[in-house]
Amino acid sequence: MGHLRCVLVLVVLVVFDLKTGFGSLRSSQSPKSKKYQSYPASRVPAVSSQGLTLQKASPFQSLDSRRFAQEPLGVQEKQVLRGPVKPLDWRFPIVPEVPREMAVDFHLRQPVTPSSVAIQCGETRIHVEAHQDLFSNGQLIQPSGLTLGGCPVVGFVPGSKVLYFENELQDCNSVLMMTKDELVYTFALTYTPEAFAGTTITRTDGAVIGIQCHYQRFHNVSSNALKPTWVPYASTAAGEEILLFSLKLMMDDWSYERPSNSYFLGDIINIEASVMVYNHVPLRVFVDRCVATQVPDVNALPRYLFIENHGCLVDAKVTASSSRFMPRSQEDKIRFQLEAFMFPGGSSRSIYITCVLKATLASAPSDALHKSCSFANGWLAADGNHQVCSCCDSTCALF
Repeated sequence: MGHLRCVLVLVVLVVFDLKTGFGSLRSSQSPKSKKYQSYPASRVPAVSSQGLTLQKASPFQSLDSRRFAQEPLGVQEKQVLRGPVKPLDWRFPIVPEVPREMAVDFHLRQPVTPSSVAIQCGETRIHVEAHQDLFSNGQLIQPSGLTLGGCPVVGFVPGSKVLYFENELQDCNSVLMMTKDELVYTFALTYTPEAFAGTTITRTDGAVIGIQCHYQRFHNVSSNALKPTWVPYASTAAGEEILLFSLKLMMDDWSYERPSNSYFLGDIINIEASVMVYNHVPLRVFVDRCVATQVPDVNALPRYLFIENHGCLVDAKVTASSSRFMPRSQEDKIRFQLEAFMFPGGSSRSIYITCVLKATLASAPSDALHKSCSFANGWLAADGNHQVCSCCDSTCALF
């Protein structure tokens, strides 16, 4: 500890001598008459392995060595003469924060089915009314673009913007279907948009609206107040030879009727044709022909006849599809598969399939006019009698 205290004292003396010497030298010599005197060079402090040893500076050191030793002190002295240094108040600029966009509660508005069409089914005629704002969007349609199965608009309801049709049930390409309990007349209300005058644009899209009139097949015309002595008509009809044909879309396993009629391209459409009999001998049902159209009109264009020639399913041969008749498991039912398709460039994505069904005695053999034939590297019959399919590449007829 004694050696360390001595070292500190020596350091203080050295600093004091340097400052005094430098001050006297500066005051006694002007810059022009300043002459440098040579003195013996100071020794460099020696460092031993045993510790640090300081030597006292000699008063006869050279001016260069003094200047080297005084330079840090001179800098400190100038700072003291300038007075206190003003603290820095500059800061790095703050980058403004970009405000975040607030989440917007946005929901795409879904189209709502408009209630702009009304129908009235009479005993022999149908009355249809359609508002000129057909889509309930404020855009009025052109009457010339609206037809009922090809029949034009009759006129306007007086004092309103409502168009109306008045036609017979059998007119305007109506389609009659018979179910177990009803007679159903089906019409197609079609709107084809027309471009605005002087432009090539339109503000509305085309539409096809299905219209149906249902009529009960069985009913009594007698008054409820009377008890008729005759046999009611419903009972009489049940005793007659009534055949009820049906055409249904089925599930993939054929167990139930399919609840939806929407398909994607590449899907397989399972269709079952059947006949129900009451007081009749067993029958065998056949699909005589089937045609697909974009509207419920078998004569409309474009049209695709995929079963023709009295039961020849030609779709597989024409388009190399997997369409075919299924092997017959019941006489009163025949099932076939049709690969989904669409008409290119059509304005409607709907396809209407219309088939003609026939029934013969189950005991009668199949022939050229009563058959179910599919193409798979040749014509094959659903009931195994392949010979009757030989005419599918020509014209089938009885000789």
